[in-house]
Amino acid sequence: MYLPRSLISKLYVHLQNTRHPLSPPVLILVALEPDALCACRILTRLFKHDYIPHKIQPVAGYADLERVGRELVAPMMEKRGGAGGVVVCLGVGGMVDLGSVLGLEPEGEENTFSKVEVWLVDSHRPWNLSNVFGGFPLEPQTDDASTYASRSPAGVKGGCIDRAYHPGKGGIVVFDDGDIEEELGKERDAYLALVDMPDIEDDGEDLGDSDDDAYSDNDDAGVAASLPRPSQKRKSWDLYDAEDDSEDDGRPRQRRRSNSSTPITDSPRRPAQRGLISLRDEAIFSSDALEPPTAAQPPKVPSARTLRRRLLRLRRENESVLRDYYQLGASYSEPISSMMYSLASELGREDNDLLWWAIVGVTSMELYGRSSAGIAVPVRSSEPRPASGWLGLRGARIRQLLRDEVRRLNPPEVANGRALPENTGIIPTTARSPEDTSIRLSPEPKFLLIRHWSLYDSMLHSPYLFSRLKTWSETGLKRLHKLLAKMGVSLVQCKQSYTHMDMMLKRELRTKLLKYASLYNLDELVPTMDTDGKDRGGAKDGWGFVRSWGWRATLSAQDVGVVIGALLEVGKNAPTSPDGPGPVTPSQQQPINLDGDPQQHESPSDEWLPRFWEAYDALEDIESLKAGLPTAQFLHKAIFTTGTTLLKKKQISHLRAFRMCVVKDSPHSALFNHPGALTKLALWIGEALAEQEKDATGGKLAQGGRGTPLVVASLDEKRGVYVVVGTGGGGGPDTAFLNREAAKKKAKEKEQREERRRAREKIREEKRAARRERKAERGDADDDEGEEEEEDDEEESSDESEDGEGDGSDDEDDDEAHERGFGLNRFGTAFQEVVAETNARVRIDSFEHCVVEVKKEDLGGFLESLSMKAVVG
Repeated sequence: MYLPRSLISKLYVHLQNTRHPLSPPVLILVALEPDALCACRILTRLFKHDYIPHKIQPVAGYADLERVGRELVAPMMEKRGGAGGVVVCLGVGGMVDLGSVLGLEPEGEENTFSKVEVWLVDSHRPWNLSNVFGGFPLEPQTDDASTYASRSPAGVKGGCIDRAYHPGKGGIVVFDDGDIEEELGKERDAYLALVDMPDIEDDGEDLGDSDDDAYSDNDDAGVAASLPRPSQKRKSWDLYDAEDDSEDDGRPRQRRRSNSSTPITDSPRRPAQRGLISLRDEAIFSSDALEPPTAAQPPKVPSARTLRRRLLRLRRENESVLRDYYQLGASYSEPISSMMYSLASELGREDNDLLWWAIVGVTSMELYGRSSAGIAVPVRSSEPRPASGWLGLRGARIRQLLRDEVRRLNPPEVANGRALPENTGIIPTTARSPEDTSIRLSPEPKFLLIRHWSLYDSMLHSPYLFSRLKTWSETGLKRLHKLLAKMGVSLVQCKQSYTHMDMMLKRELRTKLLKYASLYNLDELVPTMDTDGKDRGGAKDGWGFVRSWGWRATLSAQDVGVVIGALLEVGKNAPTSPDGPGPVTPSQQQPINLDGDPQQHESPSDEWLPRFWEAYDALEDIESLKAGLPTAQFLHKAIFTTGTTLLKKKQISHLRAFRMCVVKDSPHSALFNHPGALTKLALWIGEALAEQEKDATGGKLAQGGRGTPLVVASLDEKRGVYVVVGTGGGGGPDTAFLNREAAKKKAKEKEQREERRRAREKIREEKRAARRERKAERGDADDDEGEEEEEDDEEESSDESEDGEGDGSDDEDDDEAHERGFGLNRFGTAFQEVVAETNARVRIDSFEHCVVEVKKEDLGGFLESLSMKAVVG
């Protein structure tokens, strides 16, 4: 069941009113990513304010999530001796059947959840629909309450929680950021129809385009023989799972789930079986099952075979709706840190700390390429667009709301009764006073860690400049030096610490970058200004965020996001020398031996658990955050060095569906055994390839505006596996949001056409009535009727040409970018298809379904089969 955005504080207020210091602690499951850490910081601050006991448990992947469910969540159930309670999932479990994974819906048991309530906040898409429209304990079955809807808890309608809902019985509550109510209406109807639909065996017969009513009732005996009797077991109707149903006893169906389970294998769970239902009774599931009786003939009852075929057709249609949704591809919606800040805002708890964590979480999503097209390189088309960059229009609105919050919570300084002017273009590097902890807007250029590096190093290690200036080559480095020379900055000046650069150079830096950026294809390097010198009427589009901690430090939100990510991926004890071999980073999954069984090694939690707490502490402790700066610099030097080597030596192969490269001989290869670091490297290389592709095609992107997908693999010699990540080509800015906006616009235009049509029809009727009155008065002959009909036909054809009807404009959308699923990352689906078709030993355990582990010997066959799949929607 899902909680609408308008009721986001409902469950928290109930928790606040019912919890006391002796209550069982709220269990918080947190993914190992910066956005989830920031959301956890916001939520725990709210819990501490309200004296709600809580416990934080980091979760690395699905295997770890299942272990946590078995050891920590399931014992909370009342039937197992627990006292119930609340579990909050931040960034984990949104794409799988969470009730089964956590052990809250044991297979074959009627009493589910047992007063354990799970709050699910996740930005991964697609949703698992069992969590969204199901995930609650059913009320007892009675004669009046036998359907799924009638057995839903009070206050839950169609899976949606309303104000009448009373928490306490348990269940899975999905926090809706607005997408469920606005986009999943079709999927909701299909899911609810399938849940109440009776099970009949589907042998794959061809049903044709229409019902075959030619069968006589003599066929009923043969069909009835295949019907389930009360003592018989019904065959599983799961779309993909071929499980043994010997334990089926009529209770809500559950699935056995492996660690590699994904939403595409999920089907709605069923309510308790209602006993034998004849096919004639099941005709209610088809809207045209029975024809209305007429006076001429008695009502005709279709045969059992006809009803069965109609039911099968209806079930297949609904299953196709769910299957199409799951196969759209991976994408991301609103960051969960932004959702948690919305909760704090509803409760009236906003302050600078919570706002800063929300800003860092949102910024980290951009750094990891997590957009509405999945993990993908942002496509920057030369054509004008409403907005560009992360999440497009939706991202622009989120950033604007954050800028408004910064202005509200950090009013400008006042001197002599006047407000001092805001930042006019200088990058702030120091606080205003020793006690200054405010958040400010800053015209941040697309450089990396500029306050903590030299200007030259910051520009050299910027992924934006890496791709556009092609700094992996000697020509690109000369181009960078030429840009600095045009700006009047010597190499001696730009290679010293930025904070110690000449003040005049720092004051003029933005102006000079704006002047020369267009000469080097760097139009988005710094936020632009209007001709009057003001930034879009004070909106400051594209401006970043900076916070000071007195004289101790001043960092941007991007700086913090980079450091937190590096602490999670590398750890603070990484060597600071770029020439060092780097720390060995074991992956977060169990290794696989030649026989496919897990090898017994030291638990990976010994490595990733300390990193989680290091990053968690650094979000609030500025000294710990500063201590992580060398780690971030080391990681990005390794990314630059490795990316340069791969491009220089042309080690990138172009396969049928994607390009691919393997990291195995680099001195830093051990760093990229972590999926997060490998994803960053893939995005660096992918953006460079996208620019090369644009140059080769005259500034136009191939594949209808999408870049070329990329697969990057890193060899983990210690465990004998390859960590593989697939980044999509991108579908432009916020494809899903544009889909919704286009659908709204199209529906509005259609409604307007209907109103105009009704108005014209009314006018025509009035004209016809007037002509008939004139005919009656004049006594005209019937020969005039043909002339009047011709006039009506001419009017109708003229109206249709004005509305653009008859040319298919209502049914076809010419803009390919508005197609649902356009450009989405489909590597997760493609990986599963390859596993099903080959004998490759593959482990899918990451919450990012575009990340897998492949046995070293199986990589070749795995990639060969993968190259035949559609990896971008």
